[in-house]
Amino acid sequence: MGAQKGEPVRLAGEYQGRPGEVLARLHQLYPKLIDLSLGRLEVLLAKLGHPELHLPPVIHVAGTNGKGSTCANLRAIAEAAGLRVHVMTSPHLVSITERFRLAGKLVDEDTLVDAFEEVERVNAGAPITVFEVLTAAGFLLFSRIPADLVILEVGLGGRLDATNVVPKPAACAITTISLDHQAFLGETLEAIAGEKAGIIKSGVPVVVSPQAPEALNAIRSHAEALKAPLWSLGQNVHVRVDGLKLHYSDPQGSLELPLPGLKGPHQATNAALAIAALRVSGLNIPLSAYEGIARTDWPARLQRLHGTLAAMLPAGWELYLDGGHNPGAGEVLGEVLDGWKDRPVHIIAGVKQSKDVSGFLKPLLARAASVQAVAEVDQHLATPVEELVAASGGIAIAGPTIVKALERLAESGQEPARVLICGSLYLAGVALAQDGWVSV
Repeated sequence: MGAQKGEPVRLAGEYQGRPGEVLARLHQLYPKLIDLSLGRLEVLLAKLGHPELHLPPVIHVAGTNGKGSTCANLRAIAEAAGLRVHVMTSPHLVSITERFRLAGKLVDEDTLVDAFEEVERVNAGAPITVFEVLTAAGFLLFSRIPADLVILEVGLGGRLDATNVVPKPAACAITTISLDHQAFLGETLEAIAGEKAGIIKSGVPVVVSPQAPEALNAIRSHAEALKAPLWSLGQNVHVRVDGLKLHYSDPQGSLELPLPGLKGPHQATNAALAIAALRVSGLNIPLSAYEGIARTDWPARLQRLHGTLAAMLPAGWELYLDGGHNPGAGEVLGEVLDGWKDRPVHIIAGVKQSKDVSGFLKPLLARAASVQAVAEVDQHLATPVEELVAASGGIAIAGPTIVKALERLAESGQEPARVLICGSLYLAGVALAQDGWVSV
């Protein structure tokens, strides 16, 4: 997220390292927190020679839940097809370099700093938000390094998101939409869907995950107005899991594929959306490459941890991490817990201040053996533990940190169980750092 999105960009440790030093300077140019506008970035990109007009084919991904997983599936399939893939996602978890992949590899710090400093020089002190700088730097790198595809994740919304300056993507994808960021996008699903549908471009095919009727109607209205072909999961695109296979079909035909590498029943939908986006994009993807979904990897999406934190638990216990943080994500995680009936599940939850805490926790409370509320020192805008406990109706107890919560479980003498840390991507970043995770 960035200042354009209504809050400062959260960096590892707040502006640490050489990339952070540049961004800290740039943040002073435009510290205002809420200003949804593309004008500043369009001026900057013009000064940079319009790198957004010199990109490989782009697949643009918007939505509420599942954007990151969909982008990860897109990359896994495209790379299985032998394509060189650029990726820009947000937010990062531990290092800002996670936001950019250049032809398949994470950007190195020196390359990223060079791009930031070039943007800084060309911008010449004009007002600019940090997220706009990140976006401009990404486009600059993507335009200069050869690749076959760009996977571009929206930061927030769509219509006024900084990534929406790309004029003609190869395809657009919209994941499931739920209530989130209402202060910026609107109070209803219809309004939020309208903002996210703002990425749709004239004649560009768009694929959408299953939606509430009012959200789908808003998306369909935008697509029809722009004569953009629309594929909708559950209507003309279908996916089901049967045993060890994923069965997919669309107007172009059917595929029988291995199960997604990402865990959870919701990941079949994210994999199918990625498949559909590539099939409408016009890229030459061999059918065998779609089996790449089995090798998709994406941190903090029901990720099992095996490092320092996991070692705190007794033998036979399992520790998982998920960055889901809104009511829709809570519902999805509730379904995951329904599939984990073979042993108790203990929740460790920390949620960002601006989120619907009770809406996120409600699907989990009755399904969990225990719930502990946490707020880490390095967790960006963490909801105080006392507020989390109150939002749970007094069901949760104070952790108050991940380590203390795990120590309590380890000392409980209970039978082997699963522990799920969840509620915020910012909490997930702290957990990954504490567990010793390194992005690759």
